[in-house]
Amino acid sequence: MVAGALACVLCGCAVGPNFHRPATPETDHYVYRGDPTATVSAQGASQRFISGARVAADWWRLFNSERLNALIAAALTANPGLAAAQASLHESQDNLRSGYGIFYPHLGAAASATRERNAPVTIGLNDEPSSVFNLFTLSGSVSYALDLFGGERRLVEGLGAQVDLQRANEQATYLALLSNIVNTVVARAAYRTEVEDTRQLIELQREQVRLARVQVQSGTQPYSTVLSLQSQLASYEASVPQLEQKVAQTEDLLATLVGQLPAGFATPDIRLTDLSLPRDLPVSLPADLVRQRPDILAAEATAHAASANIGVATAAMLPSVTLNAAYSANSTSTNQLFASQGRAWSVGGSIAQPLFEGGALWFKRKAAIDDYQQAMALYRQTVLAAFQQVADTLRALDHDAAALVAEDAALQESGQALHLVQTNYAAGLSTYLDVLNADMQYHQAQIADVEAIATRYQDTIALYVALGGGWWNVPASSPKPHGGQEFAPVTPTR
Repeated sequence: MVAGALACVLCGCAVGPNFHRPATPETDHYVYRGDPTATVSAQGASQRFISGARVAADWWRLFNSERLNALIAAALTANPGLAAAQASLHESQDNLRSGYGIFYPHLGAAASATRERNAPVTIGLNDEPSSVFNLFTLSGSVSYALDLFGGERRLVEGLGAQVDLQRANEQATYLALLSNIVNTVVARAAYRTEVEDTRQLIELQREQVRLARVQVQSGTQPYSTVLSLQSQLASYEASVPQLEQKVAQTEDLLATLVGQLPAGFATPDIRLTDLSLPRDLPVSLPADLVRQRPDILAAEATAHAASANIGVATAAMLPSVTLNAAYSANSTSTNQLFASQGRAWSVGGSIAQPLFEGGALWFKRKAAIDDYQQAMALYRQTVLAAFQQVADTLRALDHDAAALVAEDAALQESGQALHLVQTNYAAGLSTYLDVLNADMQYHQAQIADVEAIATRYQDTIALYVALGGGWWNVPASSPKPHGGQEFAPVTPTR
């Protein structure tokens, strides 16, 4: 009987569904009528989409900034969020190792020494005198639960899925950390440039107000002109503290991402001109995307765990069998501990079958099925959101280039207009007020151009994030942060 039960354990199938990875979406592109493949150029920088190209694991290095690389290296060793994600992964791995213990016999040993006085009257012997004696006992036991219906196997399967889930969460944390740092560096550089350009605009506006006051005093301009210019000046002056606050916030965020207190962090001076725009942009195949994005992998692992829980709940409704054996040696003196008269042993087994629990086990299984259906629906939703993010980013990069071309044209035209007005002013054909107006238009075009450049950089970062960050392309010999694997952002976007 024991041999037959063991054969059933070794060869039998576990109850509940066997999890299969969801099929990949049946499409070969992300946007309607295919992905953009033409080169998009603006401000002398061209970018082209390469379908199926490898996503670099160290994609941030493509921006060619050693200061940025150093900042990320510091964050990978000190960011507490990444350390917490790594600890969660280790916890799940240890829980899985602990779960494997169910497949082995459980052994136990005990030893006891007592001094007792018996009372014969308690067993109906009124005339027998009581006695004092010592009792020494050594005992051992072994038990083994036969996993006849695979409930324990499903439980361990679920623990393995939890490891996959925590590994995907660690990868997501890693990716979020990298993208947040690069995005914040770009945002800070753009805000600083805007502060500088706005301060120049303020100086020009103040000069315009001064000239308008002179014209009002001479009777050539109404006083409403001064009021209009002062209102615009106040608007420019009010924008400076707001921009400076954004600069300060990006610096505090960088300190936090690097794992330091803002008060003791020296923000590296990285300007937009210190960065280079990656030329070749990879576009992963849709079939590959669902196997490399951490959020999709996490949703898949969650569905896998939910599937295993159906088997656990099903097995709880079926019989459970346990084999037991015990041996003990008892004696009133240590030198007679192993005498034959003090030996005792037992071998046996037990079977338990739930008969009636008010429907609790049945509805627990129903709840497990409902949880699995929810997990699969959330998986499909995650895939749809991922494809939307890639599609939005591809369209944004195409539109960013077109917008930057327009902003570059406006900047060049305003620069030419400024040069022409300055020439006419030198020849006495234009007034100083005309020069100031042209100069202000030029600086406004500069600010708009900086915003367009920063948006293009941040959408380039968004593409690498949308594709999963390239963690699967890390060389085996490369060190990983906190000894773990590689990594949806909360960065300051413009």
